[in-house]
Amino acid sequence: MLAFLKSELFFRFLGGFAIGAVAMFALQPNNEPPALTSTAIASTATPVGGAAL
Repeated sequence: MLAFLKSELFFRFLGGFAIGAVAMFALQPNNEPPALTSTAIASTATPVGGAAL
């Protein structure tokens, strides 16, 4: 197991995974809310006209 953890195959896999994880967050489109947040955050705005329900 220790030999596998020190192998080049595992090192390259771990490096590719880290680069992919960073790229997933860095390349998010800016015109949408982030994918990992809840949509309930956007529903707290007051209605147009200020009418209370």
